[in-house]
Amino acid sequence: MEFFCYHRDRPGSLPLREELGEEHWSYMDGFAERLIARGPTFADDGETPTGSVHIVGLPDLGAARAFAFDEPNHQAGVYRDVLLRRWDNVLGRTMWDFPGGRTGGNRYLVLGLGPDRTADPEAPTADRDELILYGPLLSDDGTAWLGTAALVRAPDRRTARAVLAADRYAVVEVHDWEFGGRR
Repeated sequence: MEFFCYHRDRPGSLPLREELGEEHWSYMDGFAERLIARGPTFADDGETPTGSVHIVGLPDLGAARAFAFDEPNHQAGVYRDVLLRRWDNVLGRTMWDFPGGRTGGNRYLVLGLGPDRTADPEAPTADRDELILYGPLLSDDGTAWLGTAALVRAPDRRTARAVLAADRYAVVEVHDWEFGGRR
């Protein structure tokens, strides 16, 4: 099963995040073979972290909850909340398989959240080459569509936002994002 995990930073937690850097990396090293994508999100200044995205293949919901809530930054209080949802990898690849590579262009996390629980949008066909990853956010049992998560390369936030149909979502969030991993 695939899971989308987005830890959102608590305001003022940057010093603690920096202090726990190696613990975070070591924890993630244990999941390296199962990670589909990873990386931080940033504030409008492009430098201040606002969260961490991890898309990971795990055997079940219990393992996904353990992954999300045992993470050292979460345990220490760096994060204010966690969005953890089943996810379906519509493109069938990892971020490392993205033909556009790790660098070049702006990268974004685009999250669209309900309300239409009957919808299950397919990946857009326009600019599909700019999609790094794309898939529905699902209920714990995988039967109900709750939204969509996409990692996309785009020239700006407006273009990234356009990946999701405006009329399908109650809320759409666009976050600056970059490929993660040990530097």
